Amino acid sequence: MPTRTKSFPKWPVFGEEEKKAVCDVIDSGKWWYGEKIAEFEKKFADFQGAKYAVTTCNGTIGLEIALIVCGIGAGDEVIVPAYTFFATASSVLKANAVPVFADISEDTLCISPESIEKLITKKTKAIIPVHIAGHPADMDRIMDIASKHNLRVIEDAAQAWSAQWHDRGVGAIGDIGEFSFQASKNLNAGEGGILLTNNSELAEAARSYTNCGRGKGKGWYEHYILAGNYRMTEFQAALLIVQLTRFEGLEQKRRKNAEYLDEKLSQIDGIKPLKTDSRVTKRPYHIYIFKYLENKFCGISRDIFLKALEAEGVPCRPGYPFPLYENPLFQKKGKGPGFCPLSCPYYGKEIDFSNSYCPVTERISKREAVWLRQEMLLGTKEDMDDIVGAIKKIRENVKYLKGG
Repeated sequence: MPTRTKSFPKWPVFGEEEKKAVCDVIDSGKWWYGEKIAEFEKKFADFQGAKYAVTTCNGTIGLEIALIVCGIGAGDEVIVPAYTFFATASSVLKANAVPVFADISEDTLCISPESIEKLITKKTKAIIPVHIAGHPADMDRIMDIASKHNLRVIEDAAQAWSAQWHDRGVGAIGDIGEFSFQASKNLNAGEGGILLTNNSELAEAARSYTNCGRGKGKGWYEHYILAGNYRMTEFQAALLIVQLTRFEGLEQKRRKNAEYLDEKLSQIDGIKPLKTDSRVTKRPYHIYIFKYLENKFCGISRDIFLKALEAEGVPCRPGYPFPLYENPLFQKKGKGPGFCPLSCPYYGKEIDFSNSYCPVTERISKREAVWLRQEMLLGTKEDMDDIVGAIKKIRENVKYLKGG
């Protein structure tokens, strides 16, 4: 019999407040880029400790705009982690620049400062640290490296709303930071994003890029830069304002359950929860990740372990299945416009991602990482005990899985 047959909590969490907020926008007749947007931007910026906020239609576009307003373009290199979502690197290509893939730190799975330093060239113009699963990257080292080499720091905080490093909100530490409100995120409007910065020039440029290239205080039909319509709607802002009021309670529940899992899973031979850096003063836990060591499970592969865990009634997945540089896009080779910017003539040298190799990312992505969805952390202590019990059961009966 499986360890559990009932489901975990569903996502998103919502109620009459969200319904009323959306209906109020409908009734107001003001559906477009108005008061709710301004209210949400201020509340979000205040919470994360930033001076300026600019909403976007999604987080991916936010990253692209962040790169452009930071002056990144053709011939430039941007260092990104190899363990992240596609958008972190694709946004660099969309800015006509070239991503360079860094390895990750063993304990946190965030970009490795040591790896960053080895990759810096005369073409390097920026670093994009990703605060993976809600754990901040080592912003002390990253900001020191950026200062030393005059690099921009663009924080990918899509998974890290409310996370803090030395009591400072992530996304407001580097030059500019991006957040996502896509359906899986801890703060959810179905889609949407926001940029944070303490630099007024970057904020003004970002506003223009999201709003068809219009200038601040200028005529409606005056367009100053090549931009597009990347605005958020009043409906999304209204939802997010209400979701903000729920967030603190949900975050506390996630953290309590995650810390309980850390304690219990660390007692199982072959299961290693990720560590929390002592400089992290707030960790919101978007996705719970632990490492599976197959040599402690009689050589049983992670894929078989995942199937067994699913059979025990615990939803799980491997996460990013391989380093980002192994995606088909980054393996394309050729000459001519159809291969730009991978064949960018302004780059000055051949681009060949087939030579990329990040050993920690290779091992974590292909053999070790196990992901549990963030809404599972909204369950009860008994739900967490079921997760632990299912893994213990597999560990104690691993010999029966030897045949696959």
